[in-house]
Amino acid sequence: MQLPIQISFRHMEPSLAVEDKIRKKAAKLEQFHDRIMGCRVVVEAPHQHHHQGKLYHVRIDLTVPGGELVVSREHHGKQAHQDVYVAIRDAFNAAQRQLESHIQRQRGHVKYHEPPPSGRISVLVPEQDYGKIETIDGREIYFHKNSILNGGFKELKIGNEVHFIEEEGDLGPQASTVHIKN
Repeated sequence: MQLPIQISFRHMEPSLAVEDKIRKKAAKLEQFHDRIMGCRVVVEAPHQHHHQGKLYHVRIDLTVPGGELVVSREHHGKQAHQDVYVAIRDAFNAAQRQLESHIQRQRGHVKYHEPPPSGRISVLVPEQDYGKIETIDGREIYFHKNSILNGGFKELKIGNEVHFIEEEGDLGPQASTVHIKN
């Protein structure tokens, strides 16, 4: 870390044991990103309410090249956060996930979800509750009326464009889910 870690306590007495845990967790973050420029951590114990115990809140501000990452979560009702060490662990786990996402974005590794395959209805046999889809590459995929989302089998017409999820059936490829394109 380029700057020393800053640790603050609010509504509670500073604790060397808690500071030590935070420093160890912050050092572990450097394994994921060796260019962390700064880290500020605030541990807060809200005022005690008569109907519940203290729920610790941990805020982490990380300064990294290209931005600042902030983890700040209220954990109302999360009884585990009555333990300051659990609250610290959860906050640093969230910081690690944000740091990993930031690194992926900087490297240009953004998750890309391929659209499901598509095709056109080529065969309909309503009296036997099935049909076939002709895919873009010319294959035929069997589907049963129960595969049509929103029960739209009766509305299907030959030529309708559809998206589908393909799986291997007993007699070859079949569509487990069929969605009519709008």
